[in-house]
Amino acid sequence: MKFQLVVPAVLLALTGPLPASAEEAADGRFRLEKSGDAFVRLDTRTGAMTLCREQDGALVCRMAADERAAYEEDLGRLEKRVEALEAALAAGQPLTGRQREELPSDEEVERSIGIMERFMRSFFGLVEEFKSKEEKTGRAPDHT
Repeated sequence: MKFQLVVPAVLLALTGPLPASAEEAADGRFRLEKSGDAFVRLDTRTGAMTLCREQDGALVCRMAADERAAYEEDLGRLEKRVEALEAALAAGQPLTGRQREELPSDEEVERSIGIMERFMRSFFGLVEEFKSKEEKTGRAPDHT
């Protein structure tokens, strides 16, 4: 009986932990240890352990009761946050917590339109220059 327990333990120690997937092996976050007919997955960042079993050729890990409680707590907190954001949106409140900025004045709008108009006139002037030089010489001018 002792021999049956020692041999797998020695083999596991020599081969090291087995990754559950290529992703887990790549970042080294999780370690798998064989425990009877199952595996224990250790999260090396948080110390959380999960029991995993092989089913239909795949390793299936289920959350433990304390992990499930933490998950449910986070889920509840996020649901409350979403509800608060939806209520704020329905009431017309800004979602960022800041007051909406005022619209620009008529003078600022006219100034912006003037800038864009000058830009567009310059741009289309260059286009016309390219077209006329291409028609005269048969090739586009080199402005680069």
